Amino acid sequence: MLRHHALRHPASVTETPVLPSWAASCPLARLATVGETHPHIVPVVFCEVRGAIYVPIDGKPKSGRRLQRLRNIDRDAAVCLLVDVYDDDWSRLRWVRVDGRAERTPTTDAVAAALRAKYPQYVTTPLGNSAIRITVDRVRSWRSQPDGELSADPRGC
Repeated sequence: MLRHHALRHPASVTETPVLPSWAASCPLARLATVGETHPHIVPVVFCEVRGAIYVPIDGKPKSGRRLQRLRNIDRDAAVCLLVDVYDDDWSRLRWVRVDGRAERTPTTDAVAAALRAKYPQYVTTPLGNSAIRITVDRVRSWRSQPDGELSADPRGC
């Protein structure tokens, strides 16, 4: 049984969460940016603060040059963030996709607090002073079960 949901969000700041709780608690998402000749997608950590999604530019090891995702965002701000759950029991499959516009922004105290609360690794890994802020234009989701029939995944995302 297929269930699709779409929701458009104004570009203003909101106190209403954009992501469903199961997706907001997932530790990993995939961030897609628009490259010069092809899409670029990378796994990322993230948090939601006041209706925007934040992806830190942190102290994890990098290639040593400016990140491709940042170069792409400078050229074209259109991005997509995908959070999904896979399970061998296909009745538990689900995903949510956030389409929006990204920009590099300073890491605010609220964003730093949300990231540290979600990822204990930031106790020893430098968080960094900037993040990618995704202003949400549209949210689409899918799940194999109708509303209320999909129980929480005990193994997480």
